[in-house]
Amino acid sequence: MTTHNPIEYANSLSSKLATRERHVCTFLGAGAASACGLSDVSALQREVLSELSTKHAAAFENQLAENELEDALSRIRSISALVNEGQSLDDLTAEDAAALDEAICREIVQALDIEQADIDPMLYFATWAARGDYHRPVEVFTVNYDLLLETAFEKVGARYFDGFVGNLNARFQTELVERTKGANGDEIPSSFVRLWKVHGSINWVRKDGDIVRVGQEAEESAAAIYPSDRKYEESRRVPFLALQDRFRRALHEDETILIISGYGFGDQHLNEIIFEAATRCKRSEFIAFCYSEIPEKLAERAEKIPNIQAIGPHEAIIGGNRGEWETPRDETENGDLVWKDGKMALRDFRNLSKYLARNLSVETQRRSETMEEQLAEMLSETDEEGSFDESIEEDEISRFGESNV
Repeated sequence: MTTHNPIEYANSLSSKLATRERHVCTFLGAGAASACGLSDVSALQREVLSELSTKHAAAFENQLAENELEDALSRIRSISALVNEGQSLDDLTAEDAAALDEAICREIVQALDIEQADIDPMLYFATWAARGDYHRPVEVFTVNYDLLLETAFEKVGARYFDGFVGNLNARFQTELVERTKGANGDEIPSSFVRLWKVHGSINWVRKDGDIVRVGQEAEESAAAIYPSDRKYEESRRVPFLALQDRFRRALHEDETILIISGYGFGDQHLNEIIFEAATRCKRSEFIAFCYSEIPEKLAERAEKIPNIQAIGPHEAIIGGNRGEWETPRDETENGDLVWKDGKMALRDFRNLSKYLARNLSVETQRRSETMEEQLAEMLSETDEEGSFDESIEEDEISRFGESNV
């Protein structure tokens, strides 16, 4: 019977992430926000329903009978766009559907207020993403609408680019999102973390036919969240299409490692982007940390495609081999984050984010020690030869150290 060792797996992951030539991407779902105290999709639906007016709640509940929240929004927008004057569908006129869409989005904004959230997991994650020092930019993809990531990046002083340029009414710049990383003339330095919100954000609004990012949560107008899947709404889909295409192209870059956390594989379109890239890019790795049991649609692919790894609480599929986790015998510095209460602990974003940040510190320290050894050796050699340039100032040595940390 196949088994997997959690400590060995975690150490292997650390080694892979320590390779600066890798193209590192992450994909965060609702579970990552839930780890910070925000509502998951089911709880969000209940909160929105409880806050809507009686009329809107009844109409929304009717849509939720056969759809999840985002599919329900898509159908409501279809009714708003397609139903002619004087007609109705699902007891909604076009005007009713537009008003319902706006009301739902407003309640989602209120429900995703992060004032009382535990932002620590995102702070750990932001620290790791901003200080990874990879040759190519770290790309963070998320389907979450909240502002946890932006808040965390700003708190740790991370530089990031989200596709918008401007401040009060930032406009989406498709050409900058589409630009190949490392290409000549790339205006965005690779040291900037890329933040791609593929399902929109509560601080995106529609103005004058465009989607713009404002400085705070949308209050007076409906937030631009979740892309419509209808071809006739092309103007509503432009940022989302560009971001989904960026996701597809990012996963096809050489030597990519994609870390997935908090995602339940409920979006078929995004699933296919991941699975297609895994099939085509055999030297890349796709690692999905599953808080609960491994979803069947993921398990089916992971058993057939060896570079997809599915990490669950009790079992894992690694290299196409499905097996239970062994109870580790040895203890390591990160053991409490890897194995806890008889389960793989990295499945929880709270532990995964701290593990990433902690291993960054270890790697940074190792590289710093290596740099100090090299510097000491260099000084020793120059002292023996009597040719050391005394005019080298301390700040120059400091900059040498910083460039190697």
